Amino acid sequence: MEAIIIYKGKYGATKQYAEWLGADLHVPVRTAVEINGDNLARYDVLLIGTSVYIGKLQIEKWLRKNLSFIKGKKIFLFQVAAASPTEKEKRQAYNRSGIPGELINNCAFYFLPGKMILQQLSWKDRFMLKMGARLAKDPEAKKTMLTDYNDVRKDQLEEMLIAIKGYMASTVKPLAAIS
Repeated sequence: MEAIIIYKGKYGATKQYAEWLGADLHVPVRTAVEINGDNLARYDVLLIGTSVYIGKLQIEKWLRKNLSFIKGKKIFLFQVAAASPTEKEKRQAYNRSGIPGELINNCAFYFLPGKMILQQLSWKDRFMLKMGARLAKDPEAKKTMLTDYNDVRKDQLEEMLIAIKGYMASTVKPLAAIS
């Protein structure tokens, strides 16, 4: 059983989680740009990471483009967003709108916290964030929108790692059973 990690992010949090997963699981890590349908045939398990940008999954187009190659495979999808992992309904809405329905039943979903360092944002993203903060009526919400944070930590992956290792162990047949 072969697995691969495929990710698409914007500011590095998704990449960091993907690299940590790859190191722990001894699985190759590739960006969505680096891999397509022809390369996917050999993999049984896909670990797919995506950041959320303005309410949309960054990996959405890739999923739709490669749907015929990934349909039927086991998928562990991790979503990295500014929304708190406790805001499950909001984050599930991102998945419902960004993941083709044919994949939903084969997916296990994990919501991971991201980061936002104002100085690392593009000028366009900084501008949009500042405009959004100006429109916010709640002064506390306004302050929160413009405050740097970085909740990307390796320990955030514990639940996902346990599930992946459990799945992999349960699907690998002992050599005696193969003969």
